[in-house]
Amino acid sequence: MRDFWEDVDQLPEDSNHYTGVLTLEAVPDTVWKTWTHDTWIIKSRRFRPFHVVDGQQRLTTLVILMQVILEKTSSPKLNYTPTGDIRRKYIFDSKDEGRSRSYIFGYEKDNPSYEHLKTAIFCEPSEVHSVGEETIYTKNLTRAKEFFKTKIASYSTKNLETLFDKVTQRLVFNVYEIASEIDVFVTFETMNNRGKALSNLELLKNRLIYLSTKLGKTKDEAKKLRTNINEAWKSVYHYLGRNDQRLLNDDQFLVAHLHGYFHRLIIAQPSNDDERERYFSLAGRRIEEVGRLLLGDVFSQKRIARAEDEFKPISVATISDYTADLKQTCELYFQLSTPASSKFSVDEKLWLERVYRLRGYAASPLLLWSFKSKSSGRERANFLQAFERFLFVMSFVNASQAIQLRPGQHLLWARDVASGKLSIADLTVILQNAVSDVFKETATWDLVGDWVQSSKAYYGWKNLKYFLFEYECELLEASRTHREKVRWDEFAREDYAYDYETIEHVYPQKSRDDYWKERFESFTTSQRRALKNSLGNMVALSRPRNSSLSNKAFPIKRDDPNLGYRVGSYSEIEVASFADWNADTILQRGQKMLEFLQRRWGFPIGDRETQKKALGLQYLPVPNRPAE
Repeated sequence: MRDFWEDVDQLPEDSNHYTGVLTLEAVPDTVWKTWTHDTWIIKSRRFRPFHVVDGQQRLTTLVILMQVILEKTSSPKLNYTPTGDIRRKYIFDSKDEGRSRSYIFGYEKDNPSYEHLKTAIFCEPSEVHSVGEETIYTKNLTRAKEFFKTKIASYSTKNLETLFDKVTQRLVFNVYEIASEIDVFVTFETMNNRGKALSNLELLKNRLIYLSTKLGKTKDEAKKLRTNINEAWKSVYHYLGRNDQRLLNDDQFLVAHLHGYFHRLIIAQPSNDDERERYFSLAGRRIEEVGRLLLGDVFSQKRIARAEDEFKPISVATISDYTADLKQTCELYFQLSTPASSKFSVDEKLWLERVYRLRGYAASPLLLWSFKSKSSGRERANFLQAFERFLFVMSFVNASQAIQLRPGQHLLWARDVASGKLSIADLTVILQNAVSDVFKETATWDLVGDWVQSSKAYYGWKNLKYFLFEYECELLEASRTHREKVRWDEFAREDYAYDYETIEHVYPQKSRDDYWKERFESFTTSQRRALKNSLGNMVALSRPRNSSLSNKAFPIKRDDPNLGYRVGSYSEIEVASFADWNADTILQRGQKMLEFLQRRWGFPIGDRETQKKALGLQYLPVPNRPAE
């Protein structure tokens, strides 16, 4: 969309722009004669109807831009052409003075995008009682319209006429017509492998429909299979695009589903370690490899009605079962990725959110197939709590070495749960034991020792924001107001302007003020760096703050009436309770945060000397007073 706009916007008025190939398939008479709103225009105008095999996105973009131009213009004509004639040529025509609509370009009526294009984009009334099904595609249509409206908001009539000329006269296409239905699926896949890559999920749908033309014993059977495939994909795209704020990646969903479903596609389950390794190498693949596995091996034409390598033969039942499970699983995948819209228990939602703060808002194969297994809400909540602790411990480098898990172990667990070899209760115990093994003979210092001595120390810890957010939540629980001051979606953002941050060094990284020089000049450069990046010196801000204030003296940062710590998050208020900020207070607050680490995740923190080492401050004396 943006690339298209730049091409059109920068196109000289006397030049043409090559817009690519349009690949079309003629619609048979038996099909278009069922189009009650369109038969009149096909017959009376001798139009030939086509399905757009390749180029649909470009045509959709053009039509949306044309609609936006028509909405923007206040003139009855553009380039001497009445706007009514323009609308009839490019948007819709009517046989009865506007009461009916025959859309020049659109979607099949059973496609959710049909109603959306008609009502939300063309601003025409709906003829059906529908709340409007939202998908990734319908949302993309709306975004495209809003994008173009913004771009031409300040256009004069002359600017609109120039744009109209470019769109209608200066864009050049090559048109290619496909001969038969079967050719459509082959050509579609070939073209999109050469051009802009489609997602594996889109290519897989095309492949399954193509196979349906080879597998169905009768036309009715093949048609029913294609209908089931289309219905499954409509449902999948509905759930993947249902949450505007958290759109789900279709390839990630395909991978998560495959890791559990894989055991149904192969001839035999692995019976020994060597076979398990081979099994893992087949299914434990990255996103780009999963496409090659599904399209090149599992749903390959060479496997029709016969086994090939490890995989079972393809049949109508194979495809039907796979698509049905994909459809059914996607709703669960959406609920897992958007817990607030689910019917899970309060505890399940709480721990799901915590897991996602650690690893991102997409259900992993292990989560997906654990929830697909037969289990109670309490069992699932216990599993999530164990999984969150396991993931948190994994963020400490040496912990993964101590547990000695093979790469992708969680994928093997997912497949064992999916195949019934592991129950969710068994998996919970495995996770709990794995973490317990780490702590048997390992102190906190030994877990964090390697990276706490690095230049960034805790500031380079990948789970620092998660830890500070959980610490803020504990302070919130202890407060009198119970008013949330830090929202995770804002706190975790990485796209703020360069000099705005959501985590602040109380003793600033650029400590040029005399206040800081007086309190820290006795330390070496490396010791000052360790103090700045130690855990006790980090504070979660209630709102992003410019570095110009962050580098001020502590009393100014604490007492500023608008952005000071006293009016900030609960963590900021805690920092504001200190009369002074020096090495001693950094150590005190750090020890308090380590005590929270022990309570929250069961970390053994050791004595005060061990705590100092864990904070990277072993050169400091132990304070005479206990940590607050």
